[in-house]
Amino acid sequence: MGVEMEENRGAFDGHRAAELMAELREAFGSGRTRSYEWRVAQLKALFRMIDEKEAEIMAALYSDLAKPELEAFLHEVSLTRSACQLALKELKRWMKPEKVSSSITTFPSSSEIVSEPLGVVLIISAWNYPFILSLDPVIGAIAAGNAVVLKPSEVAPATSSFFARTLPAYLDSSAIRVVEGAVSETTALLEQKWDKILYTGNSKVGRIVMAAAAKYLTPVVLELGGKSPVVVDSNVNLEVAVKRIIVGKWGCNNGQACIAPDYIITTKSFAPKLVEALKSTLEKFYGEDPLESKDLSRIVNSNHFARLTRLLDEDKVYGKIIYGGQRDEKKLKISPTLLFDVPHDSLIMKEEIFGPILPIITVDKVEESFDIINSRTKPLAAYLFTKDKILEEKFVNNVSSGGMLINDVALHLANPNLPFGGVGESGIGAYHGKFSFDAFSHKKAVLHRSFGGEAPARYPPYTLKKQRILKALLSGDIISLVLALLGWPRS
Repeated sequence: MGVEMEENRGAFDGHRAAELMAELREAFGSGRTRSYEWRVAQLKALFRMIDEKEAEIMAALYSDLAKPELEAFLHEVSLTRSACQLALKELKRWMKPEKVSSSITTFPSSSEIVSEPLGVVLIISAWNYPFILSLDPVIGAIAAGNAVVLKPSEVAPATSSFFARTLPAYLDSSAIRVVEGAVSETTALLEQKWDKILYTGNSKVGRIVMAAAAKYLTPVVLELGGKSPVVVDSNVNLEVAVKRIIVGKWGCNNGQACIAPDYIITTKSFAPKLVEALKSTLEKFYGEDPLESKDLSRIVNSNHFARLTRLLDEDKVYGKIIYGGQRDEKKLKISPTLLFDVPHDSLIMKEEIFGPILPIITVDKVEESFDIINSRTKPLAAYLFTKDKILEEKFVNNVSSGGMLINDVALHLANPNLPFGGVGESGIGAYHGKFSFDAFSHKKAVLHRSFGGEAPARYPPYTLKKQRILKALLSGDIISLVLALLGWPRS
């Protein structure tokens, strides 16, 4: 039954969700999704869809977020295609059982770790990168041999509609489904017993997902967020650092990204140089009137526009604007905005900003930034700009975050050999590349033995001699083992 037929059956409620789960359990139970051939066929079809529907994908992303064409291609289409290519290239190796050594206590034997699919999994995606944050985990779930339900974000309706309309034409819809909708549909899905749930979004909903999963002891991957800091030392290439910070903040969906810089920490003495460099480069990149720039996404909707306006208009904050601050509510645009020395107890320093506003706070010594970061909940990403290798080492060893990048912003996301995930309140679990395959696999321990190699000391009655043999064997005492086998006492 295709997704389009699903949608024509009326409102998606708990009954429909239970029916859907039964159908997917049947598909998974048939064993079809476990085969290498099925997995490859789905991944190839997904790859073909990305190529054949690129124009529609880009149009949906523009409709939802006014994403600049190059940004949409680089951050969504290209990275998703690369994830698909990697899975196709490496799948046989990923699926192959991993041989591990056996111990003397199981001799003679052979041991291996077998990756098996978990079963039926649910992926709840986010609106800010609605294409890649939907399909990247789906690629991992398919590669691992699972049946999958994708719930795209209703806040990005064009992309959600694209998935519901297009995926059934390319993928095996008896095992891979799309469910559109908002809170009621998501609630109906969460009432079911899944074998894993991956959710991308905010920590408030993350707690709801985790509570629903706990009812069935369902494991979860939660990709949340937090306030990702950027520490800027005075010992830097300022021109390069500023360009990278700007493109990592405003060039990533206009700050609406979970790994976008949330605030800068720098020293009081270096701050004036940094501020001037940021101002001049922002104007160079986005012009004198950035609200008219074609290289900036819009704010996703009026609710988020109002939320960002509330953060900017707080009494403690409004007077701290040193650059930008222009708004166009009709077009849902806010210009790149810099704030200086914002109070630590302001709303903007408590909440994840998720928009085009960047506070700068100052310290006397750059090392003081570590305490500021560590006094808060652990961020999804942490960034440091410096030429000082000792400072770099201290930062890596003393600051806890989901991911970390030195002398750049956000690029770690593009390396499929690195896990992407949070720690503490920024998330649980990780995916990307083989980490996606592992996230949706159970690592089954398998020990193989023949009927030979019997050890009589293993079986009752446990005589003194048997006890001596077993104790010597397990402690690795060769001399005592030989003496015990010969029946001689050890002097």
